[in-house]
Amino acid sequence: MIRDTSAQDQSVTPTRAASWRRWRWPALAALVLVAGIGLAAQSWLAGSRSFDRARVRIAEVKRGDLVRDIAADGRVIAANSPILYAISAGTVDLKVVAGDVVSQGQELAVIDSPELRSRLAQEQTTLAGMEAEAGRAALDATLARANARKLTDQAEIDRQAAARELERFQRGFDGGAVPQVNLSKAQDDLKKADIQLQHAHQDAGLQGQGADLDARNKRLLAERQKAVVVEVQRQVDALTLRAPFDGQVGQVQAAQHTQVIANAPVLGVVDLSQFEVEIKVPESFARDLAIGMPAQLSSGNGQPFAGAISAVSPEVVNGEVTARIRFSSTQPPGLRQSQRMSARVLLDTRRDVLKLERGPFVEQSGGRYAYVMDGRSAVRRPVQLGVSSLGEVEVLSGLKPGDRVVVSGSELFGDAERVTLN
Repeated sequence: MIRDTSAQDQSVTPTRAASWRRWRWPALAALVLVAGIGLAAQSWLAGSRSFDRARVRIAEVKRGDLVRDIAADGRVIAANSPILYAISAGTVDLKVVAGDVVSQGQELAVIDSPELRSRLAQEQTTLAGMEAEAGRAALDATLARANARKLTDQAEIDRQAAARELERFQRGFDGGAVPQVNLSKAQDDLKKADIQLQHAHQDAGLQGQGADLDARNKRLLAERQKAVVVEVQRQVDALTLRAPFDGQVGQVQAAQHTQVIANAPVLGVVDLSQFEVEIKVPESFARDLAIGMPAQLSSGNGQPFAGAISAVSPEVVNGEVTARIRFSSTQPPGLRQSQRMSARVLLDTRRDVLKLERGPFVEQSGGRYAYVMDGRSAVRRPVQLGVSSLGEVEVLSGLKPGDRVVVSGSELFGDAERVTLN
């Protein structure tokens, strides 16, 4: 007989705890599976696509004042920096060099133009001749009036003599001592003297007018020539280039003792008392710029200075418009041309409006749609935006205060109506 282990076996009654432990792991696996299916279903219901939340930027819609401004980097330029030109061709003799401080009226350069100086001498000689002719014409007019007066006086004397002769013949005719023919002849002589006197007066007037007209023409020609001499003299004086104001010599564009052509630039003068800042503004803001708008300027140390728009270019170049800002009161000390400065132009302020942080979503879809957060999902919603500044944009409709909007990164969503952010 073979012995086994039956003598060692004991009967064990199963308990409820052992039954629960048997189903613990299968139940846990089933729970995990159901949770995974639930999450997948929720993700499917929430959106067709999901993205990493760290790749987007979300901002909240708020109500407040919207300040519209423009920030730009500009460069310092002199408000008054004329270029002096050569009025005539000649040899330039520079009296200063670039960087010299000059005062108003100081001699900067002299252009030697023999042609212009010779022309001045010729015109002055012509003027002297014309003035002599005008003086001679005035003298001739005086002589003509004197001769006419002499003839008129002679005619008056002849008329008086004829009148006395007629009176004498009349008395003789009345006494019977003078025949009728002599009386008639005396009467004819008186009429002849009257006609001569009348013509003498007319000739005197005409001769005087003619002499005055000729003298006036000569005088006008002399005055015209005098104006020519004054103009040529001005050109000769302009050969000496002088500083138009107190300032500093800028760029010298002509070499010493070289020949320059007419209207060639010689040198520039910079007014150190007044500077402006030239900025480039995007075309989209150009229509909002106007002369007199307030601005703030800051240099390297960050200290702000008040300014105002002084000029706006009427043309657009490379999508930008050039504007100038002038300091309102004091300007930073030690400014130099082409120095960089930061500018901030205040366009206007909208009071108590819905606003949102500005981001790429403004340009996306023309600003007609925005993705609004709904829990973990971002829902595409139609919106209407208003004016914008550098950092904020006005919301007209489609959003309310407290809404959280994806302002950056929404270009990843494409045209999806709903996406999930994990």
